[in-house]
Amino acid sequence: MTLVPREARLRPEFAGLYPDVPAGLWMPAADMGAALLLAHLHSASPPRLGSRLMDERHFEFRGGAPRQAAPHPRTRQGEEQHATG
Repeated sequence: MTLVPREARLRPEFAGLYPDVPAGLWMPAADMGAALLLAHLHSASPPRLGSRLMDERHFEFRGGAPRQAAPHPRTRQGEEQHATG
């Protein structure tokens, strides 16, 4: 089985937030991520650290390996997870 490379496309309704990214055009997600990272580095107001580079509300994705759910939420090294309830 051959995997198709992961691709991303900016949703047209969010084009104004990403002036350097063509809306509606499918391109390799790695290339789009690199372009967004470069734009963020030159931005006067880059996104907060820890946020995703490509907001899933603003971008569509296709191809690549399917995502697998993590058995436990990720935490910073050394932090303990506490049950709530």
